[in-house]
Amino acid sequence: MAELYYSQGRYKEAESLLKQALSLRLKLLGENHPFVAGSYNDLGVVYYSQGRYKEAESPLKQALSLRLRLLGENHPHVATTYNNLAYLYYCQGTYTEAENFYQKALSLRLDLLGENHPDIATSYNNLAGLYESQGRYSEAETLYQHALVLATRTLGKNHPNTNIIRKNLEFLRNQLYALLLSTSPRENIISQIWQRISGVFKQ
Repeated sequence: MAELYYSQGRYKEAESLLKQALSLRLKLLGENHPFVAGSYNDLGVVYYSQGRYKEAESPLKQALSLRLRLLGENHPHVATTYNNLAYLYYCQGTYTEAENFYQKALSLRLDLLGENHPDIATSYNNLAGLYESQGRYSEAETLYQHALVLATRTLGKNHPNTNIIRKNLEFLRNQLYALLLSTSPRENIISQIWQRISGVFKQ
């Protein structure tokens, strides 16, 4: 039910259910259980989806610590939490930390899933969005292209995720074209790019 509320943007209701689930899992399972780590992770996501970045960091770090200890370094859930922490830091503009965790998520997903998996396209897209926000446009374009090819191959050309990546690439190219023609300061273009963070996946 919490996942349903989250998907509908009913974050307060999702948060309430997640807190109840976390409390119950701690009581029944104790701190050292993968389900508890999952609750921490999901609660962190709900917090940052509301712009409550400071509150989100603690549960996400708890989730990562638990998952590393209980599941080991080579597990998809660890990659997911790397990705979520990266997105949190991205939203806060702390790009060095964001890049570090995005790279970890990508590397781990490549090791576990291989190149031909939708999650790899997601990681490419996320890293591209980060580079775009930093003005690293050439690197961003290359990653968006990789993401689009991979998403098209693994999900199909009309899948919602494929469409998001395609729009991200188109937006970047339009902004680069506008930058070439515009007499406005470069910072105006970058500001527009920063405002378009909602297209970056949170998976």
